[in-house]
Amino acid sequence: MRLSRLIEPLGLLYGRAAVEAMDDGSALPLAGGPAAFSLARLIDRRTGLARIVPVADIPGDWQTVMQRITDARPSWAGFSGSRPLVMGILNVTPDSFSDGGDFAAPDAAIAAGLAMVRAGADIIDIGGESTRPGATVIGPADEQARILPVIRALAPYAAISVDTRNAATMQAALVAGARIINDVSALTHDPAARRVAAEAHCPVVLMHMRGTPATMTALSRYADVACDVVEELEASITAAEAAGIARANIVVDPGIGFAKTADQSIAVMARLPLLFNLGCSVLLGASRKSFIGQAAGVQAPKDRLPGSLAVHGFAATVGVSAVRVHDVAETVQALRIISALTA
Repeated sequence: MRLSRLIEPLGLLYGRAAVEAMDDGSALPLAGGPAAFSLARLIDRRTGLARIVPVADIPGDWQTVMQRITDARPSWAGFSGSRPLVMGILNVTPDSFSDGGDFAAPDAAIAAGLAMVRAGADIIDIGGESTRPGATVIGPADEQARILPVIRALAPYAAISVDTRNAATMQAALVAGARIINDVSALTHDPAARRVAAEAHCPVVLMHMRGTPATMTALSRYADVACDVVEELEASITAAEAAGIARANIVVDPGIGFAKTADQSIAVMARLPLLFNLGCSVLLGASRKSFIGQAAGVQAPKDRLPGSLAVHGFAATVGVSAVRVHDVAETVQALRIISALTA
């Protein structure tokens, strides 16, 4: 077990309070700041013991772990990391859980993507295969027929991410103008995926999921879901690095709703700073998901905008580097207010 010790940042501080606490040594920067943390839960995965201490009392033999928590995240995909990025979701599919069929026609997808750019999206994430539970599996040729015209049309206007599990689609999308690979299987579904990403030297998103979209619902047994997600993502990072993918090119996604019940998704969300133990930037994909519906009592995914904004605002305060969203304009506005309140 590589990450036998984890530090969970607690007692988060923002703005002037964070600066003053860091100046007097009572707080440390969270992922380079501007937020800071004044307490730390020290978790020993080998013994199962955990204790909360002030940051000034973190033992010396935990300093290597602490460094991963406090260091600034590297720039990624050409972005500085000075604020949370907004990744707009563009599903060119007939069966995605929230917007399936809305943008299945290329012209509709292109128009939607341009609207996201005008609304302030930093990245457009284009996918041609739904990965919701029970979704129909399609081949790379059909997937590419859906997304490549859209990628070519939008690449001059925004950074494009391709949401795919298939190496051939990754390769074709990069040629068409995509800059980022976003794979819900963390480059495990297709044996050639890691090679394609490594040879392209492109940024990648590694998401946590167990099994496949067809089997993941039955694979949601965890000892400690938040810590287990961190541990399993570390294994994905290690495999990616072994294939030649630089850690600086990797962003991790905790996979909210993938092989996780609604309660487990909430548990992971509540402890997002644990992910900084990986030394990578964090992307959160939680827009309109079922845990929001369960917590808020809202059945229709398109009625979950208020809950989605609350989730994204919370994520921004704990240092997440990017949020993947359906509602770009509303999210951009919400994050600007969060930034103003926590500066």
